[in-house]
Amino acid sequence: MYHTIPKKRYRHTLDFLKNHVTTSDKILDLGIENPFSEILKKNNYNVTNTKGEDLDIDTSAVISEDYDVVTAFEIFEHLVSPFNVLKDIKAKKLVASVPLKLWFASAYQSKTDERDRHYHEFEVWQFDWLLEKAGWKIKAREKFTNPVKKIGIRPILRRITPRYYLIYAERI
Repeated sequence: MYHTIPKKRYRHTLDFLKNHVTTSDKILDLGIENPFSEILKKNNYNVTNTKGEDLDIDTSAVISEDYDVVTAFEIFEHLVSPFNVLKDIKAKKLVASVPLKLWFASAYQSKTDERDRHYHEFEVWQFDWLLEKAGWKIKAREKFTNPVKKIGIRPILRRITPRYYLIYAERI
């Protein structure tokens, strides 16, 4: 699934995380171990990943009170009902990013990997409302672009149109 490493997105996400989470915080990162969780560990973060369970059906990983922070980087768009996971999280802090709905690109669906599909592409207000309904208060937020090194209209639009929405929230 990880064909190329999105260096700009990872750098931006790590900088945001450093502003809101300390290396002494215990982090539960939703999703299996991946290149970004390895970057977190190299930056001295105490990270545990979920094991690949279907979080739409089994939210037991987030019910644990062993974690200070839950991170979810490009995870919620893959869930049919991210509300259930967000509601069940016991940690007091959440750092999450989601892809934004773009008028020039449709939701992504892999034909060969059922986990590599986007059920949702969010608008900012939708993700904010989802967090609020699940009991979170957003304390910081950023939108950012993710340019690609290709030629064409869509690559040009990706240079100027925010693609990702990143939040830090605390449990109400």
